[in-house]
Amino acid sequence: MATITFHTNTSDAAIGADPTLIEHTEGSGLGFFGGSFGISVPVNQYQSATYVVNSNGTASGVQCSNTKYDVTNTVFPGSGAVLGAATQIGNSGIPNYQAPLNIRFEHDEGVRVQNCRLRIFDRNDINNHASGVTTKVYEVRHPNPVQDIGQTALEHRGVTDAHAWIEFDPTEAPAAPEDMVFTAGPGPSGLNTTASDTVSEFAGAYRNWISQSGTACRATRHDWYVALSASPNEIGSKTDYGLYFTLEYL
Repeated sequence: MATITFHTNTSDAAIGADPTLIEHTEGSGLGFFGGSFGISVPVNQYQSATYVVNSNGTASGVQCSNTKYDVTNTVFPGSGAVLGAATQIGNSGIPNYQAPLNIRFEHDEGVRVQNCRLRIFDRNDINNHASGVTTKVYEVRHPNPVQDIGQTALEHRGVTDAHAWIEFDPTEAPAAPEDMVFTAGPGPSGLNTTASDTVSEFAGAYRNWISQSGTACRATRHDWYVALSASPNEIGSKTDYGLYFTLEYL
């Protein structure tokens, strides 16, 4: 049987800890806030805290790792802020275990996955944009748990974009949201890459990859790690807001 589940890395997650399951079938998801839960994000700014919340964002669960788009950063333009830290790093330096979202596909048998795509929508119709909020999305491909400002992210990626954020903006995008392509065959814990990848298998005490099968990778589990950053375009709570993920397996 095939399943897709959503998990979060908590703000205090230890290296190697299994991400926390998000009960999306019961309405739980991620909520974006100012300095802490319940504090609004100013219009045209990006969140400083991420939590697991109920369907309308009025009750919180665990605090998640936070990744924040920062247009003002001159060292790493558009960098991801990890754990709300004042010292920021480029997207390529964010380890998998510090991404706020882990999307996990599982199957009883080892399978390949392809045409893996993510879309931000209004929770009602996947052809509608989220209402009143701009979202930045980046696929994290950095299995080594050590933060690094160099190009330590795996080259086997869904989007070869020099580690830029992909934007979902209802005020500028076309009539329907465009899918963001994610990696085909990331493998368990995202540890599959290609033979041409320049990253060594080990860096210090940790592994950067365990297989180099590329898109041919067959596994009973495939994991994607996602950095998310959200900015309201207008005042008010944004609940017409969801994430859709789809793939083919064979």
